[in-house]
Amino acid sequence: MPPYLQKILPHQLINYLAYSIAEKQWPWLKNHLISDFIDKNNIDMSEALYEHPEHYRTFNDFFTRPLKKGIRPLPEDPTLISSPVDGTISQIGLIENGQIIQAKQHNYSLTALLAGNKELAKTFNHGLFSTIYLSPGDYHRVHMPNNGRLKQMIYVPGSLYSVNQKTTNSIQGLYALNERVISIFDTEYGEMAVIMVGAMVVGSMETTWAGQVKSKSRQITCRSYENKNIYLERGDEMGLFKLGSTVIVLFANADINWLEYHQSGHKIKMGQALGKPE
Repeated sequence: MPPYLQKILPHQLINYLAYSIAEKQWPWLKNHLISDFIDKNNIDMSEALYEHPEHYRTFNDFFTRPLKKGIRPLPEDPTLISSPVDGTISQIGLIENGQIIQAKQHNYSLTALLAGNKELAKTFNHGLFSTIYLSPGDYHRVHMPNNGRLKQMIYVPGSLYSVNQKTTNSIQGLYALNERVISIFDTEYGEMAVIMVGAMVVGSMETTWAGQVKSKSRQITCRSYENKNIYLERGDEMGLFKLGSTVIVLFANADINWLEYHQSGHKIKMGQALGKPE
């Protein structure tokens, strides 16, 4: 869909209608939608825990399908940081002068991405970022890049622009405009943020500790988990998208290096090594 058209469409209404259809339990509808989606996106259902459309109660159940155990092995080296998702690396690199690369000739503000939280932005300034785009056919559960203890979660309401390459090349500050869920963790390498970015027709975003994340007031909401002792290990599931989007990983510690062969446009699978300490 052209970016200029997205600017005038009712994002929340489109989201609501898509979510409603994806939650229908009518066998004739959901089986047709799933089978057609598998064919159009060339999805390898042999990886899925349940391989046949009939196994899924709704289209969303299929879209958030779990994989067979062991299908996404983690690196043997426990010091390596792993990819949180299946997808394509959109951009990857250093956060410089409070700016993150969105696309060629397009940067956006770290502070804006982090909902205007200047202290949090100061923590991650001069750190690292990796932006990974999940296409519709990708596996849509999000996993921990490395061991960490949850400190806080911030829900940020916003627009629901598409996050495909054409739109990211066109709309300035896209990731700081869209709805998103920011999870901050303490790790052995310092603070880490895993940011789930909503997009056009994304029905909802969920985390394993809070379920569906939403605010009826459409206001920025912050939840502290400092006293909850929620600890997740590398590879543990931490959330999911009901319909596709993007995940941004931030590290405050610039002593971590992304692996050199990961470049913009590179395909990656959940669990594959993404970075390492110096």
